[in-house]
Amino acid sequence: MFENLSDRLSKVFKKLKGQGTLSPEDIEKGLREVRLALLEADVNYKVVKDFIKRVKERALGHEVMESLTPGQQVVKIVHEELIQLLGSSDEGLNLSGRQPAVIVLAGLQGSGKTTTAAKLARWLRKKKGRKPYLVPADVYRPAAIKQLETLARQIDCPFFPTEEGTLPADIARQAVAQAAMQGLDTVIIDTAGRLHVDEALMAELKAIKDQVEPQEILLVADAMTGQDAVNIADSFNKALSITGVILTKMEGDARGGAALSIREVTGAPIKFVGIGEKINAIEVFHPKRIADRILGMGDVLTLIEKAQDTIDKDKALELQQKIKKNAFTLEDFRDQLRQVRKLGSLEQIISMIPGLNKMKQFKKMMPDEKELVKIEAIINSMTPEERRKYTIINASRRRRIAKGSGTTVQDVNQLLKNYAEMNKMLKKFGKGGFKKMPRGMFPF
Repeated sequence: MFENLSDRLSKVFKKLKGQGTLSPEDIEKGLREVRLALLEADVNYKVVKDFIKRVKERALGHEVMESLTPGQQVVKIVHEELIQLLGSSDEGLNLSGRQPAVIVLAGLQGSGKTTTAAKLARWLRKKKGRKPYLVPADVYRPAAIKQLETLARQIDCPFFPTEEGTLPADIARQAVAQAAMQGLDTVIIDTAGRLHVDEALMAELKAIKDQVEPQEILLVADAMTGQDAVNIADSFNKALSITGVILTKMEGDARGGAALSIREVTGAPIKFVGIGEKINAIEVFHPKRIADRILGMGDVLTLIEKAQDTIDKDKALELQQKIKKNAFTLEDFRDQLRQVRKLGSLEQIISMIPGLNKMKQFKKMMPDEKELVKIEAIINSMTPEERRKYTIINASRRRRIAKGSGTTVQDVNQLLKNYAEMNKMLKKFGKGGFKKMPRGMFPF
């Protein structure tokens, strides 16, 4: 997400920062590059035009031309305008007023509405202490009803027993009444999609809106569709007055154009982003953090939140004790790999760490995701004793482990070599090294 845009902008700003003084021509040239970078990221043309105009007006003013560090001032202006473009502040869900609160999810087929409904329910319960109720209202696709029921059971969330043949508006009304009877405070309605925006779809959504008067009508849009996502959001907004957007598939090859355009075009804020297929792969959309990430400043706060949500504190304390006692085994190494993979892809994690995300050498050193799978397979092929005492792994054992994991003896040798080097480093930490490390370096 935003990787190409971030790289392009970094090059532009590096040139600007390298100049002691900036002339209006220098600023014009730099902003021309910024404009091209945004257009390549599939940002709406009118949005780019207005954005560059605002930045230019400020960049040619006193705060830059009379500054001792004009290049840095230009970056500061772009950063501030990016935040403004993305929404300036975090927009939470409006769940106040009549209870149970009602959230209607709308969108086209394939945008990920059903999975997003379950993700949102889990997030509301885990982060906000809410009692959600999932309602399948896509009566045209029995598979969609079954899918939401399966996901609801997976996260242990109550769901409305939708019957085929019932009108979606009636399902919504009955579900809200049922939620009130069961003492549930949030109703999430998964509506039907279409291959494209049509009058029948809008009429159905309007009927649901009239029946249940939702606090939130959230459009679920696929970020991979770029400008199409903006056009779809605009159409839904004109018909329904959407209150927000959830962008899905932001972990893929999305260039970021939709995220940078939707707020400006529709006026509706992006409230969440989907960052994977797993049920916990949803994040609150923070404009400032996204702007930081685009400009290569990292996103440490999101990384910390991910770690807190994923890493078991008791296991972290146990690991610290093991390292202090020089008892870090291959089994512990495997468990740590699993914890890291829960945080997301290595590329995502590195992009959130300031400095590392700009180091090309470090990026080259990063193991491929497939390598992590291979490492885990090798460790799984070992006996419990071998995982605890790697020094007993002789040539014949290495051949057996390689055969059992579908890898080569060289792969096994490389893993054991890397593990041995890591153990040497951890020994230093075990001898009081933790106390010398900066506070916050470890999650324990």
